[in-house]
Amino acid sequence: MRRQWAFIDTGFNDAAINMAFDECLINWQSEGKIPPTLRFYGWKEPSLSIGYFQKVEKKIDFEALQNHNCQFVRRLTGGSAVLHDNELTYSLVISENDPDIPLTVQEAYYVLSKGVLEGYKNLGIPAEYAIVEKRADKERTPICFEKPAFYEMVVDGKKLSGNAQTRKKGVLLQHGSLPISMDTTMLFDLFQFPSEKMRERKRTSFSKKAITMDQLTTKKHNYETLTKAFEDGFKRGLDIELHPLELSKDDWDEVKALAKAKYESDAWNINQNKERAIVDKTG
Repeated sequence: MRRQWAFIDTGFNDAAINMAFDECLINWQSEGKIPPTLRFYGWKEPSLSIGYFQKVEKKIDFEALQNHNCQFVRRLTGGSAVLHDNELTYSLVISENDPDIPLTVQEAYYVLSKGVLEGYKNLGIPAEYAIVEKRADKERTPICFEKPAFYEMVVDGKKLSGNAQTRKKGVLLQHGSLPISMDTTMLFDLFQFPSEKMRERKRTSFSKKAITMDQLTTKKHNYETLTKAFEDGFKRGLDIELHPLELSKDDWDEVKALAKAKYESDAWNINQNKERAIVDKTG
């Protein structure tokens, strides 16, 4: 018998709401209020999300963020910065103790990303898992799509999606960015480089490292067409049934309160690790 999961498509929201909602999913799953849950969402404005441990000083160009009307938020999960714009984003939560979830991070990625792989297959995109050499895995970059991590999706070696995980309160959260297209001019404007020459060199070489759905096909994809393809992909890839998750006004009020207190604050988004850890505990 197929496992029963909840499903919700929250549509397009601000960056702070999107990240607060993912954290609320963790809380609700930990409290036993919801079953394993899959969520789809989009971004109301272009948004740069950075990883939990990522430093912003001398890395992010905040003036460029303003010039591009780009929102900024720190994720609960690790990894490098992601520009969320024309994409479908997914998140899922499930108990760490669930018998279907492997204990190791890499194996859990492999299992949970099967839904992403099947979604790409539904679109006729020949995606496959990235298998990363140990030396390449240690290379650092502030930009997520410059290199794939274990079991992310690639086509001909070019990164197609970015995923991240965290385990908190006995719950595993995985979320991922599935770009339809990517504004590389904006992306590389948002980071500080030693020189404009270096910025342009990085921007030019990026096309050899990453690719999007629209670049791979003759079709123009949109959020609505992708939700169907990836909903079916997760059903098949994880062998699950999906049922609508209904939220109350109180649930949404909880999301909005967390967004304001935590994900809109400089204390969370910009501060160093010790200060941020305090915000994380209180949030």
